[in-house]
Amino acid sequence: MKKPKTPPDVYKIWEEVRHDPERFMTIREKIPKLSAAEKYLHWDKLRYHTPPEGLSHQEWWFGLKWQRQNLFRQVPLKDKSGENFNYLLDVDPIAKRLHDIDQGAGGFIQMPEQITNPDIRDQYYVSSLIQEAITSSQLEGAATTRKVAKEMIKSGRKPIDRSEQMILNNFITMQRIGKLKKEILSKKLVFELHRLITEKTLDDPSAAARFRKADERIIVGDMYNEVFHDPPSAQELEDRMAEMCDFANGKSHKEFIHPVIRAIILHFWLAYDHPFVDGNGRVARALFYWSMLRNNYWLFEFISISQIILNAPAEYSRAFLYTETDDNDLTYFVLYHLNVIHHAITELHKYIERKTCQIQALETQLRGVVALNYRQRALISHALRHPHHRYTIKSHQISHNVVYQTARYDLLHLEGLNLLKSAKIGRRWYFTPVDNLEAKLMKLG
Repeated sequence: MKKPKTPPDVYKIWEEVRHDPERFMTIREKIPKLSAAEKYLHWDKLRYHTPPEGLSHQEWWFGLKWQRQNLFRQVPLKDKSGENFNYLLDVDPIAKRLHDIDQGAGGFIQMPEQITNPDIRDQYYVSSLIQEAITSSQLEGAATTRKVAKEMIKSGRKPIDRSEQMILNNFITMQRIGKLKKEILSKKLVFELHRLITEKTLDDPSAAARFRKADERIIVGDMYNEVFHDPPSAQELEDRMAEMCDFANGKSHKEFIHPVIRAIILHFWLAYDHPFVDGNGRVARALFYWSMLRNNYWLFEFISISQIILNAPAEYSRAFLYTETDDNDLTYFVLYHLNVIHHAITELHKYIERKTCQIQALETQLRGVVALNYRQRALISHALRHPHHRYTIKSHQISHNVVYQTARYDLLHLEGLNLLKSAKIGRRWYFTPVDNLEAKLMKLG
């Protein structure tokens, strides 16, 4: 990925047009309102588009910057020279995206049974944690396949290399965030997340849960030694971390900042400061999740943003660079991140819809399985939606008003077909669905 072109100096363009009021008014009149613009273009892309009739690209850029300047909202984050970062709200589709997230990811919204049913929501929760753990690690270079990583986490075996360790660390961290969401953000909490994320993966284990030192210069660049980001000095990190925590906890800013915007800026802030020797990107994404869950966007327990980012990692990096190269304009990163969230929510709904249709198809298929009687079909249909339910011979006998011997045959037959597994607790036998019930049913059908 190439570093974006630095935009023209608007002050130089201003010097050229300020003595020509008629020209200045022409520029202003030809620039559409922000809400009417098709896209929020950075100079790197705008220079390839056709400007409004009668304007040069530089004049077009000047007009856009002039319009944006009066609408910026300042945040406490400062760059290395002490200049604040800013963002805009009056840009499409920010308002709509925030409204959709408020409606679809928080509060007491209606969600499919797969999320609200306590018997099966854990499956979706764990699946999401695994997905985020894998893709967030892959963004940082982990090379393990998803199949192998899922097997490692679900089986509980120990990681065999650094990539697997990164993924396991991310999984443990995401679980931990669910428990930390009620706590305020502090340096101690950030360090705890960093320690979890980097466990057994650092070349220097002492670098865990501490700031990088002055002699540990960290830059973000490419293989050709082009520097994309040179973070603030190590001496500033203590104060910058305190300022970031105040911002995250709503202490340092009097104006209202939408919780989703705050979470996105928190993501950017940690990545910009790059306070650690390694693991900064994973900690930044972890803080985003912490902030969203802390503000009751509970659906984010089931959403993987890294999965969407991984599909186009260059766009992720470019969103950071657009902000840094255009006067600390966070709007680029906010717009990018809102689109990632939108796609992640959409993917979750599509996944739930696919699983719902799959279960319905399996239930239809059950009706034609001659190896099962109507009682067994009813039990398996129930098990598809309640995979942790425990059945007993007595409960099956009562549910279908049959004698003990019939109920016992039904359950033992289902166990023989490898659809149920049994365990004796005390003096009673319990039957539970096998872990891969859907796959077993498809083979049986």
